[in-house]
Amino acid sequence: MERPELPLPQLHAFVVLAEELHFGHAAARLGIAQPPLSQQIRRLEDKVGHALFTRSPGRVTLTPAGSELLPAARRALTDLADGLAAARAVGSGRAGRLRIGFAASLALTVLPGLLRTFRHQFPGVHLDIHEMTTAPQIAALHDKTIDIGLLREPPTDETELGFRTVLSEPFVAVLPTTHPLASQRTVQVAQLTDSPFVLLPRTVGPTLHDQIIGLCTAAGFTPQVVQHAVEWQTVCALVETGLGVSLAPASIRRIRLKGVAFRRIEPNTARTRVAVAWRENDRNPLVTHLLATISQGPPDRT
Repeated sequence: MERPELPLPQLHAFVVLAEELHFGHAAARLGIAQPPLSQQIRRLEDKVGHALFTRSPGRVTLTPAGSELLPAARRALTDLADGLAAARAVGSGRAGRLRIGFAASLALTVLPGLLRTFRHQFPGVHLDIHEMTTAPQIAALHDKTIDIGLLREPPTDETELGFRTVLSEPFVAVLPTTHPLASQRTVQVAQLTDSPFVLLPRTVGPTLHDQIIGLCTAAGFTPQVVQHAVEWQTVCALVETGLGVSLAPASIRRIRLKGVAFRRIEPNTARTRVAVAWRENDRNPLVTHLLATISQGPPDRT
């Protein structure tokens, strides 16, 4: 379909004159003299190929062609005004869509408060939330299928992504309530030597997985992993069945399962880091706004 070349001043002048039906009044409303207004109307009529107004002393009326054009002209001006307003809102970060990946366990800690604060500050922004473990988030950031990642233990060899720590937390032992160690307030990691383990696979969170293995190695043993699970909620559910024990970030204690006990561990020096991730070269103002919202939050808990 051929797109007509209609300068906006001509279209605007036509709509104003159609509403005023008086050249003097229309010119005053447009802030121009009558001769330029008449020229604009004539040029538009030349493009249409038909008169849009009948002119008689003291009277201006729309022709059938003018009456036909008027609704479309009004829609075009309204759509353009709406489009400009929407573009300005997106450009300034007051509207648009922000795609966020998050580790499931963060729904127990930083995610609810962060989203609540951001939505309050930017109600016109649509948040597209995706539950993902760390490795898929890194891939999605590179593939530009998410804009922001909230993940555990970001990799240290990334040059295209930026990371900022949101919080750090200790580890806890996750035990079936029937386990002999569940009666203790604190568990020595070395006491888990003979217990089978349920862990996240290394592929979904290499650094976190290695931290847990490192805790066991430092205690003098290599854990016997009998089952892997991608999400911490699933790990806890499998522990509840008596399948094994686990070591997990302390926030996992917020998962309430009757058959699961969470206990402090000794030594208690290791920390797991939660970070926000983004593309360093991303100029999306929504990313900037979300990073600023995170900066307004409480300091890292160590």
